[in-house]
Amino acid sequence: MFKKCLTVLLALFTLAAVLLPVSAAEATETAAADDMVVAYVSVPDDWENPCIWAWNDDGTNAFDAWPGGELEADAANEGWYYIYLPAFANNVIINANDGTVQTGGELKSAGGSFWVTVTSPEEATITDEKLTTGEAPAYVEKIAIHARVPQAWEQVNLWAWLAPDGTNAFTAWPGEGMKAGDGGWFTANAPAWINSVIINGGAEGIQTADLTIEPQEVWVVVNDDLTAEVAYENPDLSGEMITVRAKVPADWSEPHLWAWLDPDGTNAFSAWPGEPFVQDGDWYTIQVPGWINSIIVNANDGSVQTGDSKDLETGKDIWIVVTDAENYLVDYQEIEEAAVTLAEEPAQDVPEPETAEPEAPAPLPETDVADDDSGSIPVIWVIVGLIVICAVVLLAFAISKRTGKNK
Repeated sequence: MFKKCLTVLLALFTLAAVLLPVSAAEATETAAADDMVVAYVSVPDDWENPCIWAWNDDGTNAFDAWPGGELEADAANEGWYYIYLPAFANNVIINANDGTVQTGGELKSAGGSFWVTVTSPEEATITDEKLTTGEAPAYVEKIAIHARVPQAWEQVNLWAWLAPDGTNAFTAWPGEGMKAGDGGWFTANAPAWINSVIINGGAEGIQTADLTIEPQEVWVVVNDDLTAEVAYENPDLSGEMITVRAKVPADWSEPHLWAWLDPDGTNAFSAWPGEPFVQDGDWYTIQVPGWINSIIVNANDGSVQTGDSKDLETGKDIWIVVTDAENYLVDYQEIEEAAVTLAEEPAQDVPEPETAEPEAPAPLPETDVADDDSGSIPVIWVIVGLIVICAVVLLAFAISKRTGKNK
């Protein structure tokens, strides 16, 4: 009996030794899924400053604001630009010229690195077949530095380094030219390891003092006397919250709000379809930052929605009554039901969004599949249970043998 139990124990330990490495491998694969992938893009010659907008099937965006991540030219592959993306972002839109031109249709990666060839806004292909030579440039995490400077400045540059080490982010003064954007902001990217910056106008005496920063996105306001204030949130997006109230058709389940700042493209929420309304009497309500000026009301997991309501006044509460996807009325005061005859009005013209976030696809249906790391756990616990049982049997057997000898 003792020898049989010992044989079973050895077999179970051997099985555990085989299965445990498999669990570790599965964990490694899960971690690898969270890594970055490389996206390579080729665009027409008249597409300047190409960018990429990316999201996953659930609508989670890789970037906070349109037009997304700026692509960098690969010196080793003429005509190709590259960027590192989170591996989850498998849907992309390529855009350029400050977001005024973009690809249409579906560009969906199969997972892993991919190559996109853009011939025109209507013609673009995506493949996981390598179309460039050599390895991609090494990944360097970057942060965005934004600056608003006096109007008299003819140019705006960023100089950045690591103190006290003295390692410079750029090869020569005055550094990286900053690109003009919305709201009077100029922007440039720098490696995330920097902790010091100077905003300068490219001429002697036109620069800030050394500014110490945290390794995250930064906004710098430069005053006429060259003093500067550093902030880690966009000063233009501060302010009080507003309330959006909506009435939707009876067959619109769980209505959500999507909101953003146009044409800046900054989203109020991180993933489509946005945040859910809360029913309050006859109205659905939600609070959002007062700086938003564009909204979409959607429902049924984002599968039905209104068009874009743009050019709204910032800082004001909003009321919207939706008759159907094409018919809705927006105002800054409560809309009287009796005065709303939307069904008799012609459908509103809903222009295609130019710089606002593209509509994300509806989320995939939920399944009963367990979490990624649960597959190997039941097997291990069964083995552990069997080992414990055999150990108890052996102990009982040993006690019985000793008891027998004492009689």
